[in-house]
Amino acid sequence: MIGIAALIVGVFVGLLVQPDIPLWIQPYLPIALIAALDAVVGAGRAALEKRFSDRIFVISFLSNTTLAALMVFLGDQLGIGTQLSTGVLIVLAMRIFVNASAIRRLILKA
Repeated sequence: MIGIAALIVGVFVGLLVQPDIPLWIQPYLPIALIAALDAVVGAGRAALEKRFSDRIFVISFLSNTTLAALMVFLGDQLGIGTQLSTGVLIVLAMRIFVNASAIRRLILKA
């Protein structure tokens, strides 16, 4: 519950303050956001399966976002940033949908 409250407060403060994001980091934020969303949906699935670990969640959250941003950065350095970004987004989106369908099955028993 504390996490949800912190998320709501964070979104409200972000909308209120409207911070400027440096141009050099802007290409990596969508990828990092999707990676973070993957970790959150995976945590939701783990919680419903009664095997959630806050330590695993934090490690997964930080490593997923960092690794995704580093892959896109490496792709930019190699000149294939767009293609690698698309690949990373597809893989993460597939993981999100797999976890979301598992959550649906656990909640609806179907």
